[in-house]
Amino acid sequence: MRKTKRYPVSGANALWQIYQTVPFLKVVKNFIVIQIARYTPFLGLKNWMYRTFLRMKVGKQTAFALMVMPDTMFPEKISVGRNSVIGYNTTILAHEYLIKEYRLGEVIIGDEVMIGANSTILPGVEIGQGAVVSAGTLVHKDVPPGVLVGGNPMRIIYTKEEMEQRSQSPR
Repeated sequence: MRKTKRYPVSGANALWQIYQTVPFLKVVKNFIVIQIARYTPFLGLKNWMYRTFLRMKVGKQTAFALMVMPDTMFPEKISVGRNSVIGYNTTILAHEYLIKEYRLGEVIIGDEVMIGANSTILPGVEIGQGAVVSAGTLVHKDVPPGVLVGGNPMRIIYTKEEMEQRSQSPR
């Protein structure tokens, strides 16, 4: 189960009430920073922008590929460990606005994690150290350390032990 906090709303759906839940100028600033970072080829600059302007926790030598889309409204709820790779066009969400409520949740990505291109990470999940998420995966629940997951719905493809065995066998 994802670890999100639920906030009920009344009246119009939660997205219509967005600026009662997050300041408008914060969203504008975050949007501008994210759009610049999405297109910059300079990994160090991108990480600095995420740490400085969005208050994301980003580990050393982590690489955000081109077009990665961190959460625009609550990027400070995203934490990525050291030496991880976030693949092309991946979306990392820390919020979800629904009809009768909105939900917020921390996203924790461990050290040396590989996220494949075009993946979506939902709020309230933790991806364990050394895990691999295959391209196009919807990460809707926690990922144990060292495993390979993929698909929609996401499932474990290789356990940690199978991954270790695969890395030791000759190719």
